[in-house]
Amino acid sequence: MVRTFPTAQIRNVALVGHGGAGKTTLAEALLGVTGAIGRTGRVEDGTTTCDFDPEEQRRGISVSLACAPCEVDGTKLNLLDAPGYADFVGELGAALRAADVAVVVVSAVEGVEVQTEVAWRTAARLGLPRILFINKLDRERASFTRTLEACKEAFGAGVAPLQLPIGEEQGFSGIIDLLTDTALRYPDGARRGEAGPIPGELAAEEARVHEALVEGIVVADDALMERYLAEEPIDTAELGRALAKGIDEATVFPVLCGSATKGIGVDRLGAFLADEAPAPHVAGADRPTAALVFKTIVDPYVGRVNLFKVLSGTVRPDVVLCNARTGTDEKLHQVFILRGKEQEPVAEVPAGDIAAVAKLSDTATGDLLATRGADVDTPPFEVPEPVLPVAIRPRSKADEDKLAQALHRLCDEDPALRVERNPETHQTLLWGMGETHLSIAQERLARKYGVAVETEDVRVPYRETVTRTAEAEGKLKKQTGGHGQFAVAFLRVEPQPRGEGIAFVDQIVGGVIPRQFIPAVEKGVTETAEQGGVLGFPVVDVKVTCYDGKHHPVDSSEMAFRTAASLGFKEALAQAGPILLEPVSELVVTVPEAYQGDVMGDLNSKRGRIQGSAAIGDGMVEIVAQVPTSEILRYAVDLRSITGGRGRFRAVHSHYDPVPPNLAEKIVAERRG
Repeated sequence: MVRTFPTAQIRNVALVGHGGAGKTTLAEALLGVTGAIGRTGRVEDGTTTCDFDPEEQRRGISVSLACAPCEVDGTKLNLLDAPGYADFVGELGAALRAADVAVVVVSAVEGVEVQTEVAWRTAARLGLPRILFINKLDRERASFTRTLEACKEAFGAGVAPLQLPIGEEQGFSGIIDLLTDTALRYPDGARRGEAGPIPGELAAEEARVHEALVEGIVVADDALMERYLAEEPIDTAELGRALAKGIDEATVFPVLCGSATKGIGVDRLGAFLADEAPAPHVAGADRPTAALVFKTIVDPYVGRVNLFKVLSGTVRPDVVLCNARTGTDEKLHQVFILRGKEQEPVAEVPAGDIAAVAKLSDTATGDLLATRGADVDTPPFEVPEPVLPVAIRPRSKADEDKLAQALHRLCDEDPALRVERNPETHQTLLWGMGETHLSIAQERLARKYGVAVETEDVRVPYRETVTRTAEAEGKLKKQTGGHGQFAVAFLRVEPQPRGEGIAFVDQIVGGVIPRQFIPAVEKGVTETAEQGGVLGFPVVDVKVTCYDGKHHPVDSSEMAFRTAASLGFKEALAQAGPILLEPVSELVVTVPEAYQGDVMGDLNSKRGRIQGSAAIGDGMVEIVAQVPTSEILRYAVDLRSITGGRGRFRAVHSHYDPVPPNLAEKIVAERRG
């Protein structure tokens, strides 16, 4: 049974940053140096604790949030390894929602990259303390100085180095701790640094940075500031307490450094998190129990596994909690911690800690589980809106039978996916955050649920309407021996304002069409409008008037008048100047000012109409445009390419507009083909 830690000795740490910065390797190194695992694995060969999904191992990237606890000097670190690629920003949000501090991992080679900025902004919006770890100092072209300056430029004056590297690239061999004025060297293969004197060539630099660090720490504490100005000595413990306060208040962002692959500085990062990072800000054990589900894993054999953070009280096996969303009770039979995919049972989970539970009946990501009647206030769980669709269809009849349930389970596991059935195009659309996200979703459908799907282009729901008034006679006359079929309906069609749909007007007088057959005439018109007019698309915004007709006392029937109305409606449409309509979306694009011109030029090339743009602060601008929906089906890919991943957008349907004639001809020809 796993040991239980008090809330004060728990640290929930999200490892975030750009893809490839070394977050998973750092998590593995922390697990190794703390003894949580015996042998450290490698991202390259898929043997790390946190990247255990076959998709992760095959691609060599993290695609899902993973939890991996370890212990440092009596303090539990719950490491939350978050993917660093833009497609998996939903996993980043989940990790930060469960964390109490974010370690932003920055590569000393590539520096501050797009997803580093995204992770920082997301953590700042949540008010999370942040610690920077400059990684990969052993690599070719690595530079601590360059990377530190980039961090200061991107994240502000609160960025404060607590360590300096000893050497760089191949010569990187240790770190200098500025708080204790000591050097730590790591002989080949050493997991822990060996303390020693500061190298002479770095002594002056260390003294200068140490002085700046002390000044940056004491500035937030009036009493310490007075002593500092009076040149009174301030010991390391006092500086540590002041630093911890600044970290907790998110005013100081300390910078540590090292190499996760060589294990340099990893032990000091673990000790720093245990000593200086904040414990969870949660209610105590004496409060009603409440837990937030921040991640769901669906296994075809085990079932649903929910990861949760205890917000108050204590969770024990077999406790019954109420799901605030559904109002139903859930009994938590199996409670355990996850280290990657390994499960370890626990006797209890105190406030602030993270654990998992299996086989709850109807609990999903974002749900709050609490003692029934407990008043627990928690902010809503934010899930990013998916931006890229792909049309999918089952490969076989066997796949078709299993597809709906498999998609439901897939979305349970990943709320950033959305499934939509378009009633006009009769396509099933799977929405995701990008091409890689959608590709992995399809792989999981096949691997986990045995459902093979094929993809096709997303069809645009075009419509057609008329531009002038026209009249036509719809006539059905058949004699087949016995009762025949006879019906005549005279119809007038005329355009209506956009958005009005189909209006049917009955102007029959004198009984030329008996009253019982009028609904059949209307049905013939509406069915034809839904199935498609002369251009092959649903008909909208047309007023249809039935003003005359003929009937036969024996041969007329409802079916005859439905057919006659359909024939007459189509003939009238053909004479009324039919045109094709396309959906137009209102697009709101948020990008750095430097990309404003490129984005607006691209929208113009997509037949977009710019409605306006405005600065919204932090060097960002918001551009509003109306763009044909057909032009932005893959806008997530286009915008990422233009802005290097720094732009975001949202799109909603606005209205329908006529398609330019040259494009309309091509669309109609493709439809008929």
